[in-house]
Amino acid sequence: MPHQAQKAALWPLVHAERAALAADLDKLTDEQWATPSLCAGLTVREVLAHLTAGASLNAVRWLAGVIRCRFDFDRQVAMRLSEQLGATPAETLGGFQRVVTSTTKPPLPVVAMLGETIVHGEDIRRPLGLRRAYPIETITRVAAYYSGSDQVVLAKGRIAGLRLAANDGPFAAGSGPLVTGATTALTMAMTGRAAYCDDLEGDGVATLRERCR
Repeated sequence: MPHQAQKAALWPLVHAERAALAADLDKLTDEQWATPSLCAGLTVREVLAHLTAGASLNAVRWLAGVIRCRFDFDRQVAMRLSEQLGATPAETLGGFQRVVTSTTKPPLPVVAMLGETIVHGEDIRRPLGLRRAYPIETITRVAAYYSGSDQVVLAKGRIAGLRLAANDGPFAAGSGPLVTGATTALTMAMTGRAAYCDDLEGDGVATLRERCR
């Protein structure tokens, strides 16, 4: 598929995942909004604001923020998150709902935006006890992207020397001691979420769990 056509095909997947996440969060209590997410130090509400920021930030604004933060990328993330948080959880959710169909993005491939939406969606959902059955084609595409990339998050390096194989779809990558399980659990573990190692099996799980720390 030509590059432009591939990008065009990916945006509807991003939009579908944002819409599903917004729907899942529509009835949260204030206490639930304050739940610690799987992102260290961030509540589920703050992670959602981070997703809104990513969907509101084009390459020019991203670069301007990086320069303003003196190339401290963590500071830039914190600054943009605070811009989108709003005064109440309802404002946070409203901000995210407004960018569900956005095609604005920082200088990242569209598949990385899809990955961010799913991974951070799980960072939010799992602590809240929410489950989403991702379309297997969507989650397989995200798993394949992360298994071959260290852009945005260390993933390719984390699974070096391991063999990952999904038991619910076609995803497979690498060679070495086996790690097997659902594609979502493999995706989350390779992006550093140790909690998902509990859902995996195989001789390579202990190594992967150690690398998530």
